[in-house]
Amino acid sequence: MKIFDSVATKLDIREFSDKEVPKDIKLRVLEAARLSSSGINSQHWRFILVQSKEGLKKLAEDSTTGKWVANSNFAVMVLTNPKYNFHLIDAGRVAQNMQLVAWEEGVASCVFTGIKEELLRKDFNIPNDLYPAIVVGFGYPKRKIKGRKNRKPIDELVFIEKYGNKFDRDKL
Repeated sequence: MKIFDSVATKLDIREFSDKEVPKDIKLRVLEAARLSSSGINSQHWRFILVQSKEGLKKLAEDSTTGKWVANSNFAVMVLTNPKYNFHLIDAGRVAQNMQLVAWEEGVASCVFTGIKEELLRKDFNIPNDLYPAIVVGFGYPKRKIKGRKNRKPIDELVFIEKYGNKFDRDKL
């Protein structure tokens, strides 16, 4: 699958089948995280792979918006160093890379940021100098994925040179 096709077709999925994601795909997802760009090449992020049913259940309990992660096949917590003012941007870059690599392999995913931070830190031994920025749950979709993304047209979102200047494909 070409990169643009992955971007154009990837959907956020929160319902997963019981089918196990093979080790080699998990490793590719983790490599995509490791190979992500980071501000000033700080590589400040760290990752916690959660793949046991007990760990996924605990992750769901420690969430305010990601209860669905309990039924995923595995999840990756992206921890960032908040001393860098770009740490959340870097977390997003990591998440997107992991999701696109997984999607290419037919593995769906979704993200959440709503956490009960104190509980999450305790349950997963997260050091105080790192921030649990984002969690991505992965697994094979429970149902066949159909349909297209519901997105606004490009001319409603893009302006030329200044906000308000109408987008015109002929001016590209």
